[in-house]
Amino acid sequence: METNVCRHFVTAMAILCALGFSAQMSHAAGHQHADGFIGSVHSYRVGTNESLIEVARKFDLGFNAIVEANPGVDPWIPPPDTLIDIPTAWILPDLPPLTGIVINIPELRLYFFPGKSARHVITFPLGIGFQGRDTPVGSYRVIEKIVGPAWHVPKSIRAEFPNLPEVVPPGPENPLGSHALRLSRAGILIHGTNRPWGIGRRSSHGCLRLYPEDIIKLFRVVHQGARVTVVNQPIKACARAGQVFVEAHRNISGDGSISQAMQLLADKRLLARTDFFKLARALRELKGMPMDVTLIR
Repeated sequence: METNVCRHFVTAMAILCALGFSAQMSHAAGHQHADGFIGSVHSYRVGTNESLIEVARKFDLGFNAIVEANPGVDPWIPPPDTLIDIPTAWILPDLPPLTGIVINIPELRLYFFPGKSARHVITFPLGIGFQGRDTPVGSYRVIEKIVGPAWHVPKSIRAEFPNLPEVVPPGPENPLGSHALRLSRAGILIHGTNRPWGIGRRSSHGCLRLYPEDIIKLFRVVHQGARVTVVNQPIKACARAGQVFVEAHRNISGDGSISQAMQLLADKRLLARTDFFKLARALRELKGMPMDVTLIR
């Protein structure tokens, strides 16, 4: 009897491990797209003693993304069993060609296109530079891949925090985390973090932070010399299966406007298919996820 129970237990554990491994591989494999739209929005019931910051990391989202998708929900102590939106759907940045790493500052998100066709994409949430330490828009290259980076503390930061040493060695106290990608722009890194609660916020001195588990995944697939493009696109739009979608974010350098959205839709030849009342609502709510703004005739 005990032998049968043990055998069933081992079999069940093997199945669970296989399922967990498959889920992890599926997440790491990213998304396929043909229309500039990836993922889907779904619902989740908050558990007991579970904050939105914990839920965000569970679904590989940044803090701001999950908070903006669920206005009115206390991010720190949400009532147990609260039904929330998980905004795991995105319109890809408007940037031909979509190659290498693309970072869209207003949505605090990184996209990586490992293939030549741009049909395959992997995406991760980011922590970016705080006010006065803005991550600069531009086109760069990955010039170095570093395992166990040491943090050479800039003089400007040591002026603010004089107790910091000149160099922080690799380890749990190092804010660069376990891996880093050095960009061709002086002083800019894509790296991990020892403060994962800062992902999805303006939390760095200009560098780009990823969850500890995400920087490892990105580090494995990005090659030295890869292109890195940083853009500022608070409003994105696309057509999918006959519907028009708009994704609007709080702009780091100013507010999104109806005129900006209409110009974007006109450029994509989608304006005539757009319901302006739905568009105005999407721009007012700024939920940071694709919203259906299709005109129903």
